[in-house]
Amino acid sequence: MVYETGNRTIDGAVERVLAGERLDRTDGLALLAQPVEELAAAADFVRARFGDGTVDACSIVNAKAGDCAEDCGFCAQSAHFDTGIDTHGFLDPEEILAAAKRAERDGAQRFGIVVAEKGVSKERRPEEWRDVIEAVRLVRDETAVEVDASLGLLTEEEAEILVDEGLNHYNHNIETSRRYFDEIVSTHDFEDRLHTLRVAKDAGMDLCAGVILGMGETPTDRVEAAIELQEIGIASFPVNVLNPVAGTPLGDADHAAISTTELVETIAVYRLLHPEARVRLTGGREVNLRPDEQHLPFEAGADGVLTGDYLTTEGQSPGADIEAMERAGLEPNMATNEFDPEAVKARDRDDSAVGTPAESARIDASDD
Repeated sequence: MVYETGNRTIDGAVERVLAGERLDRTDGLALLAQPVEELAAAADFVRARFGDGTVDACSIVNAKAGDCAEDCGFCAQSAHFDTGIDTHGFLDPEEILAAAKRAERDGAQRFGIVVAEKGVSKERRPEEWRDVIEAVRLVRDETAVEVDASLGLLTEEEAEILVDEGLNHYNHNIETSRRYFDEIVSTHDFEDRLHTLRVAKDAGMDLCAGVILGMGETPTDRVEAAIELQEIGIASFPVNVLNPVAGTPLGDADHAAISTTELVETIAVYRLLHPEARVRLTGGREVNLRPDEQHLPFEAGADGVLTGDYLTTEGQSPGADIEAMERAGLEPNMATNEFDPEAVKARDRDDSAVGTPAESARIDASDD
């Protein structure tokens, strides 16, 4: 099938993607320069050809909050910055299970166990490692959601154990391009992140790895980050937009350094560069897009979402996410979790969601 708009750059790119060819850096930069309406429509066309017409939802729990030794300039959980967040050690595995059950009820297909530290270490912190494994087992055995995790740097042994325990996806974002990375982080380097992704993939996990947009990077950085992820091979491409947090080096900005048009263009290019991945809308979209703009990324090739609250900030409610995807002509993925979308939207209207994921877990656990 020939895709024809009269825009030779876009038409040629779509034709090559449909033929199984992988676009490169030059293609990505050329596409970013095209009119946003035509680019978004082309990306949506590619999504429809490679996808299933649904939006896959994941949810996360902040399993260990704050006091992180790394100095990522966007992060409220770094011990290097005074951000005033509440900190806590690794949650009781039963609390994590409660959060997973809540996510399942709200329509998530995946549930991520996330920690704020350079890496959960089986050797240095064996008690914490045992709690991680217990939490994975509980979510695996007592819910229908697929269990994912973001645990920082991994050894080969740790990765193999996690696979044996049934961990499906490993999340480890590269955040930005190789060139710009040192402007954001100094306590570890870009190659550290790529190494962990390779270790996780070699052990048998699918990868969830993406970026944060609007941190001062250039459009070229945005494309180059996506090309790095092509080389690794990812199943899910989370796209965060900076939500500046007071106290961090990036906290003085009023908003992310990216416009709505630039965000939609970037999402569309990511779809064309990664036609078979879930391009997933994650943190920051609810503060950088107006309510009447939330559907636009779904019309530009996005087909995944991180729903509910994030690690230290409030996110978008599951009901609002379902309404945004439906406005774009898509529907929630029910392959894993046959939930009732109308019930989720009704709970949203009843304003039943309370607190951060950790707080919600404690509330739900106390109600069991």
